Amino acid sequence: MSRASHFHLAVQLLSAVLRSDAAADKQMESFFRSHREMGARDRGVVAEMVYACLRRRRLLEAAAGSGRPADLLAAHLLQQGLSGRALAEAGYVGDASALAERVRTLDRAQLPLAVAANLPDWLAERLVALLGVEETLALAEAFNNPAPVDLRVNTFKANRDEVQASLAAEGFETVPTPYSPLGLRRTDRSPLFKTRAFTAGSFEVQDEGSQLVSLLVEAKRRESVVDFCAGAGGKTLHLGAAMANTGTLYALDNAEWRLEKIKPRLKRSGLQNVRTIAIRDEHDARVRRLAGKMDRVLVDAPCSGSGTLRRNPDIKWRTIELERINASQLSILSAASTLVKRGGRLVYATCSVLREENEDVVGHFLADHPEFAVVPVNGILARRDVALRMDGPYLRLYPHIHNTDGFFAAVLERGS
Repeated sequence: MSRASHFHLAVQLLSAVLRSDAAADKQMESFFRSHREMGARDRGVVAEMVYACLRRRRLLEAAAGSGRPADLLAAHLLQQGLSGRALAEAGYVGDASALAERVRTLDRAQLPLAVAANLPDWLAERLVALLGVEETLALAEAFNNPAPVDLRVNTFKANRDEVQASLAAEGFETVPTPYSPLGLRRTDRSPLFKTRAFTAGSFEVQDEGSQLVSLLVEAKRRESVVDFCAGAGGKTLHLGAAMANTGTLYALDNAEWRLEKIKPRLKRSGLQNVRTIAIRDEHDARVRRLAGKMDRVLVDAPCSGSGTLRRNPDIKWRTIELERINASQLSILSAASTLVKRGGRLVYATCSVLREENEDVVGHFLADHPEFAVVPVNGILARRDVALRMDGPYLRLYPHIHNTDGFFAAVLERGS
């Protein structure tokens, strides 16, 4: 396709994404299905143009003096080195020369922090209160760059060296992740789903931060374990492999369609110790039947997703009802805690960088549940051969420091 075709398609797609609260990746899937004439490379070019505009929307608006999708895309292309004349040839119908001058003379230092950081005001305010100005700007810049592709080796079938060698033999180079002993990392985004190692079930795509959360559960052979908010099953598969396909692992979620996505992944992984259970909500009778019987429970709670902005930049521009989310998190954590037997472990995690969803929720829970106590994560990380130390009792991961998604996890133990 021509550059003009890419530009016009990107304008259409960006317009659709900005009009809707639906996730950008889902809208892209639908858009590309309706444009079958686009090849894989064309889809990649258009998707990256749109994601770039979503990541740097506020700066682009400041440069363009407009929030129109065509102006945002044009400003992005100018920042990437396209000339005003080439922009006009690509199909931009505005004043390309004037826009090029505005982009060239934009002084980022004179802009409000939230605009310079490409963050909504509410998120910028909370991050500055939590981290300070300099750290917020560093985090925001990390959010505005694509994430690497991390893989988690399925230890039920292979080890990391074997998977790395297998991928290399097919021309896909990887390096070990710096913290997770089960991870491999690629900076190239070419798909790996047709490789021998993937079809054999030897690895799954999973952010290194997510791998570290699963390691904190320390699931063991022949135990009874619950993944309370299992979603599509990334952490479920990790826990099942850690249990060496023994014991019973319950994958619970209130969306049956999400649990359906686990099934082909389970088949490929070789795991047979997982039972999927669709529940109405955290108070479902099927939850109560497991009360007091579980050795370990993982609660990867629904959250704002603020730690995943590298992958999901559209989240920045959605309406986030933080108080409602916090109430749901505390309710889910409280319900999940009833499943933990005496001496058992409860891990609360989010992919959020906000204190309101993390330390504050744990603090409220502990005030109401004195039978639980915090277990500092450093001892667990050391046992799991993770070369990472936290300053406090909780796991806190940031893209600009650890090159993972933003994650929080607290390990809690029920008294015996």
